[in-house]
Amino acid sequence: MLHDHPVTAYEELVDRSRGRAMLVSCLELLAWDELTCMPRGGVGNRGRQTAYLVGLLHDASSDPRFGDLLELVEGSDLMEDPESASAVNARVWRRQHDRAVRVPRGLLEELARVTTIAQQQWAESRQDGDFRSFLPHLARVVRLKRDEAACFAGTMDAYDALLDDFEPGCTRARLARLFRAIQEPLQDLLGRIAEKGPMVHSVVLRRDYPIDRQRILGESIAADIGFDFECGRLDATTHPFFSCVGPGDCRITTRYDAHDFGESFFAILHEIGHGLYEQGLAPDAYGTPMGESSSLGVHESQSRIWENLVGRSRSFWRHCFPRVRDLFHTALHDIDEEDFHRVCNEVRPSWNRVRADEVSYDLHILVRFELEQSMIAGELDPSDVPGAWNERYARVLGVTPRDDREGCLQDGHWAAGQFGYFPTYTLGNLFAAQLMAGARRDLPDLDDRFAEGEFRGLREWLRERIYRHGQRYSADELVRRATGSPADPATMMERLRRKYEELYEI
Repeated sequence: MLHDHPVTAYEELVDRSRGRAMLVSCLELLAWDELTCMPRGGVGNRGRQTAYLVGLLHDASSDPRFGDLLELVEGSDLMEDPESASAVNARVWRRQHDRAVRVPRGLLEELARVTTIAQQQWAESRQDGDFRSFLPHLARVVRLKRDEAACFAGTMDAYDALLDDFEPGCTRARLARLFRAIQEPLQDLLGRIAEKGPMVHSVVLRRDYPIDRQRILGESIAADIGFDFECGRLDATTHPFFSCVGPGDCRITTRYDAHDFGESFFAILHEIGHGLYEQGLAPDAYGTPMGESSSLGVHESQSRIWENLVGRSRSFWRHCFPRVRDLFHTALHDIDEEDFHRVCNEVRPSWNRVRADEVSYDLHILVRFELEQSMIAGELDPSDVPGAWNERYARVLGVTPRDDREGCLQDGHWAAGQFGYFPTYTLGNLFAAQLMAGARRDLPDLDDRFAEGEFRGLREWLRERIYRHGQRYSADELVRRATGSPADPATMMERLRRKYEELYEI
């Protein structure tokens, strides 16, 4: 029986939560190092390091004392205002604690070890285009993720249990409805664009772009937009990602290709969006839910806003193109601003998700959503993934990867055990369209600002409506409060239709 006062209990919960945040911070740093500069020979020890910290994190999250303290706070006046920091933190802590007590420590430790090795093997298998060398690792990851999902049997659908880690409260049924609502309109728009044929200057992005100059450009644009390099850094890796080690230490990555301008540039814009969100969270709330992002779908909305809704706009290139042409004069001597804007928005279904255009992007996510559901349900054996992948790409996007490097090995999410992550990209697109529509209503001169290289207005609008709230609201409620209306696929589809019917004159 606890004899603590509710306020004292809450203070202890805050201390414990911040202690867990230190463990998460260490895990983030280990993961960043692993994916950027760790020598191959360190993978075994890195797996053991990660498993050890994951075990400590599980102990802290599932500790009965934590649950007892929560009960005391939940029955007190600290919960009276549902939007207060104490009520918000307690709600999220309850969800985290209830999830933690269901999953055995040993399972999480084994997942940490297996996924560390699997990610290393995935990178090598991708390089070689050799799915067979990756298959045993994928099979182990799938088996362990199914075991994790089974811990929630009787309370949640297996896939929903994994999805809930990334998008609390979301379900595969909701996602299925979303994809049904957008698949046919997207395919119809793709078909109408295809009838117009390729853009005249479509190969311009695949000319010669020296990597050292790409790096200079990426860092300068990141600084223009507002990424704070005193509190962050940009590095190269196999697959772009962001990592928040803690307040004052937010790291983003990209990958470079000397013959593909968009490979690094748009990946940097994407990761900047994640970085701005992390750098915009309240530092004094660090280590508590009020200092953490609402959901991964909301996080992805920030990256999609800066990558696509800003970074592929005419007004953005009015500001940026002169600098790009100066840096890459040989490649762009015969291209003007309007031509460059058009090729940055070229629509051409391909095998590659990261480089996909806005119209086809969510169809890439649909393929992954269907496949990972089937793997978790036991309906698709990991050995059959390449064939199932290629069949769906032919059916959904009308393209077939030439090999597994272009196909099922292009993403590292499954190697990392991130089943349920992919759909948050589409949720991000959905939320981004809604948020940008709201920002444009409140800031009607946004395009003029972008053309002048002024991005602070949008950044501060997002800080006020998204960043500062932490986990105060669910993703859907956060978007509704920010924009005045719930997220609706019609907003996203109308934006895409208007933009690309104008660009392609259809």
